[in-house]
This record gives sequence, C-alpha cells and structure tokens, in this order.
Amino acid sequence: MSTAPPAPKLPVSLVANPKLSSWVKFIDEGRVAIAPGKVEIGQGIVTALAQIAADELDVEINRIEMIRASTAASPNEGVTSGSLSIQQSGRALRQVCAEVRRRFLAAASERLGVDASLLSIDDGTISGPGNVRTSYWELSKDVSLDHDVTAGTPAKTAAARSVAGHSVQRVDIPDKVFARRRFIQDHALPDLLHGRVLRPDISRARLTTLDEAAARVASGLIAIVRDGDFAGVVDDSEAAAEAALKALRKGATWSAGEALPDENDLAGFLRNQPVETTIIDTRTAAATKATRALRRQYTRPYIAHASIAPSCAMAQWDGDRVHVWTHSQGVYLLRADLAIVLELPLDNIVVEHMEGAGCYGHNAADDVALDAALLARAAGGRPVRVQWSRHDEMSHAPFGAAMAIEIEADLDADNEIVGWRHAIWSNGHTARPGRAAQPALLAANEITNPYPRMISTNPPAANGGGADRNAVPFYDLPAWTITSHRLLTMPVRTSALRTLGAQGNVFAIESLLDEIAALRGEDPIAFRLRHLRDERAKDVIRAVARRAGWKPARQTGAGYGVGFARYKNTGAYCAAIAEIEGEDDIRVKRLTLAVDVGEAINPDGVVNQIEGGAIQATSWVLKERVRFDRAHITSTSWADYPILTFSEVPAVDVEIIQRPDIEPVGAGEAAHGPVTAAIANAVFDCLGVRIRDLPMTRDKIISAMELAS
Repeated sequence: MSTAPPAPKLPVSLVANPKLSSWVKFIDEGRVAIAPGKVEIGQGIVTALAQIAADELDVEINRIEMIRASTAASPNEGVTSGSLSIQQSGRALRQVCAEVRRRFLAAASERLGVDASLLSIDDGTISGPGNVRTSYWELSKDVSLDHDVTAGTPAKTAAARSVAGHSVQRVDIPDKVFARRRFIQDHALPDLLHGRVLRPDISRARLTTLDEAAARVASGLIAIVRDGDFAGVVDDSEAAAEAALKALRKGATWSAGEALPDENDLAGFLRNQPVETTIIDTRTAAATKATRALRRQYTRPYIAHASIAPSCAMAQWDGDRVHVWTHSQGVYLLRADLAIVLELPLDNIVVEHMEGAGCYGHNAADDVALDAALLARAAGGRPVRVQWSRHDEMSHAPFGAAMAIEIEADLDADNEIVGWRHAIWSNGHTARPGRAAQPALLAANEITNPYPRMISTNPPAANGGGADRNAVPFYDLPAWTITSHRLLTMPVRTSALRTLGAQGNVFAIESLLDEIAALRGEDPIAFRLRHLRDERAKDVIRAVARRAGWKPARQTGAGYGVGFARYKNTGAYCAAIAEIEGEDDIRVKRLTLAVDVGEAINPDGVVNQIEGGAIQATSWVLKERVRFDRAHITSTSWADYPILTFSEVPAVDVEIIQRPDIEPVGAGEAAHGPVTAAIANAVFDCLGVRIRDLPMTRDKIISAMELAS
C-alpha cells in the first residue's frame, strides 16, 4: 500500500505573513517593490533578497526597490538575528515571487491567447509566439496579489537561476561610500528637536533629587521631562541639548546602586550565583574504562557591542499616535514593548526601520527608541531625535554575557575520548523586547511605575540555544552530557551579542580537542577528520587545510592553529586556520577560512560576512573586555575599551564551497567560534602554553608561561 507524499510546507515567514501583496508590488516606471520583514544591518541582506526576487520574477536587479521594514506595511518576520535572514526571508520571498510569476503568466496567457507554457519573461516583459507581448506593469491592475500564497508553486531550479549564485554590487554601498544620509544617525526630519537623557554612572542607582533651575536657563530649551527616575531635556539643537543635560546633571543626586561582581574573578562569580539548571543533551554508550580525565575551565568576559556610532532614534507624536524611526533589529517586537510602556494600542504606533551605523545583536537601538518616544511627548507634535553618547552606549547598553565553561573529557589508555561532560555558567543570552509580558527596555525600569529588569533567558535548543549554542559536540564522541546553568541574577545587563554562546563553546571544545590531539601526538586536522561523519564538515576542513598549506614548517615566533564548527550545529560550516606571531604581543598575521552555506546567493556578500566575523572575532580574542569596579562600568570610551585597529587587522582569505542545490543558510555568525579557537590553538603551537581565558592579553600569556615553567 503506497502512501501519499507529505503536503509541501510553507516557509515559517509565510505561515505568519501569507498575503502576496505584503511582499511584492509592481509600481510605476517599471519598478518592483520588495518589502521583506528582515532589515539591513550591514550584512548585505537587502542585496541577496533582491537577487532572489530578480531571479524568480525574471527582471533585472536594478528594477528592484527594496522597501525598509515598517510595522505599517511590512510582513512581520520577527527579529533580524541568528543568521536566519536568508533561511527565513529568502525562502519566503523565493516562493512568493514564484507564485507571483505564475499568476502573471496565467493572466498574460488569457490576454494574449497563448498557452502559458509558450510564454517567457525577459526583464518583466512577457512574450510569446507571433511577437505577442505584455508586461507585469501592463497587467498589474488586472492581477490581484491580495491572495494567500500556496505551498505547491515550484521555484526555479538552481540551474535556471541567473542572478543568485553570482556576486553583484551591494545596493546599500553607494550611499555609504558617497556619504548620503542612509544612516539614522545622519538623518534629520523637518522641524526636528533634540533630546538627551540623564542616567547615573552608578549601576542601578535611583534618582533621588533633581534641581532643574540651572538647566531651565539653557538656550533654546523646549522641555525638561521627568517620570520617576527617567529624566531628560528637549532642545532646539544638539549643542544646546548637551549643555542643558550637563546643567541638569549638576543638580542631580542618586541613591547607592547595586554592587557589581569582582571583575578579576568572573568565573567564581558565575559559578556561585543562583541558577536554573538544564540538561541540554545526553548521549550514552557501552562503558569503556577511562584511565584519566582532563578537566579544563574556559572563560570569556562581558563583551560590549561597541557599535561604531552610538544608538539613535527619532519619534513624533500626533495626538495619541506615535511614529518611531529606529535601527532596531525587530520593529514589530519593539512596537509591542512600546505599547506596554506608553499604554497605547498597537495600531497607534508605527515603528519604521532605518539603518544604523553598526549593529550585530541587541545593542541600545531599542532603548533609545523608548527614550525618544518619552521625550517627544513634551515636544508639541514636533519630532525629537535622541542620540546616546559613547559613554551612554558603553555603560547602559546590554552586553554579551560572560561565560565560564568547564569540560571534562574521559580518556582511555590510548588517550581516546570515551566520555565528555560540558557545563556552562552564564547569564541568559537574550532579553530582546517584545517577547514577554513585561518590557525589556531600559527606561521601562526607570519610569514612575517601573517594570522590573528582565532577567535574560536563553532561546530554546530548537532555535539554536543561547548559552548552550554549539555546546553539543558536532564530533562523533561515544558519550556526553551537556548542562547549562543560567544565572537568575543579573547585576550586569546582558542580551544578545553576535553568536550568543557559540563563540565561547566552540573556543572551549576546539581547544580541548587540540590538547587531546597533542597528547596523542596526532595532527589536529587528522584528529578532527577522524571524529567527523558529516562529509560537508570534512570538506571545509580539507579545503582550509589545502588553501593554507597545512602545516607550514615551524618558524621561531610563529604558530598555526585550526578551529571548526557548524554554526548552531544546523547552519553554515566553517573551518579556520590562524597564523600568528608571538613575540612582544600576539599578532594574528593571517586567517584562512573555508565556508559552506549551501547555495551562496551573493558569493561576495558571503565573503564579506566571513571576513567581518573573522576580524571581529580577532578583536574579541585579543582585546575586548568590559571593565568595571564594584560600582561602575569603567570602560566607557575607546581608550578604555580598545578594539582591533586597522594596522592590526590580519589578512583574511576565504574559500566558499558552493552548493547551489542545497537550501542557503546565513554566514554572519559562522566564523567567530572557529577563528577564536584557531587563534587559541595557534598560541599553543607558538608558545607551548594554553590560554583558556579571553581576551588573550600579554599579561595572561606571561602568567601562563610562568605557571608552566
């Protein structure tokens, strides 16, 4: 008895947003408007999505007009994060455009009297035998797209695509190169006012008194706003707003705040807090006698987003309605939190995305949007622009969570792995807005009737996890137990930073595997290949080894290391080889990477993302660390929070393994873990010491060498 094949399923973004017209519109002058719910945050997504649409609709890519996400008009695709834009928005758009094309071919067939199978489309012109022709734009008034998408319309095969799979110029770059006002930080609405918000330097302090007299004499002052511990000024220029804020600060006093952890014993702090413990995964096998156990602890500090420009937003009230312009990664989620705090129906709030100068995780974009909305209430209907200072950004924006990771590997007499236990202590890795009954925005904790600060949580394992992301080994080990201990206290505010826990976990796993390979006297690449079953994983490791000429002859003061991971164990495959110099300081000279993202829609865009991730990971490994004493965040400037400089950027060489017949996945977060591990393993190769605490500063290396001697 035969069984029918399962019915085709819609991509997740289409389940929530099935209406064709919410994605595609044919507009005047031969243009096609494409309105995804994902946003451009520098990852090149608008270009890749335009390529997908151009392919499926058979139009030139320069006809595509990508519409910024807005709660007023765009499909709700949640948040742009987790390297999911191509997987979610790309798949949805491909199916939508395939169905739009089919509907227009059917309409053209009826108008032209030609069977649809005999029609072709070239740059939007539909033609058939006898030189009959029409176009999308001629038919647009007759073809309604106010229909739900169906699951059965096939998209083009990989072989039939002419745009996807090829590098094209990113559509967002010309504006940025020629300094056109594409970033929200550069944009100005008509009749614009400027706002600034007063916040304490002491963590979680409360505003006890506020003497407004000095600020009220400031030039151009429109309003001083106070709502509980939230206070700010609205002025007619940025300079005047800064002066008014400075005067307001002089007349403010604050309560004692909440004590921060001991920065020099983060592992001790993390491991001694109340936690929620979850067994993430277990694997059992027949008992094999272990002759020794290696127990190693790895740590990473709190990491700042350190976006190149501080967060910014604009807001304008019209009666009981408010319009907010923001570089938030989730306009619908932000709207949900704004509705709670402002006590408004969702329909009274429009949140419109504009690109921001630097964003890769939950930075302060959402927080400053609420700041702007609260201050704009006092502006008499004029728009108010609020931009945080660098000090604000480095003090009050959420950080990537610190992590302590302990792995214990059981080894047999031949130093083969027979058991593996991986435990993580960390705050949760997300407290994004719009996901709970209480808002996650900073000012929501400060108003007269404050909401409690949300304790960060972890996404479920099915969504890639949080602190536990990439903690389950991708290697074929006989037995393991993976445990996550999520802190239930949060003196340092944490939320999503690029890769969430994956960077820390891959660093730990790949470092210990390298150590075990060294114990066995086995080449670390051969060791990894021997423990992998997935052929795509093996392919990226072999590709990077070939491209880097693994392993170069030993040179004094030089080291080479390898790292590998499949992001979330379900996404992009990436392997990295690092070449370092280790004399006065560690310097990463060269990074070679191989990556498999399935179908690479825009290969140049994939390379850009891998290069950017590799360079950012290098900065995290060598330099980045949020600094604080027991009361204050102290790394509030670029001098106190150094990042990799241009002269320190390594050469980065990327090879893409193109697989056009495999559904594409994102590349933005694939490189961080492998690069971190590769650098750590190269340090050992160079200096003979294992550095297990990030960042790998000169002082830590000297201490490790002294302990080893």
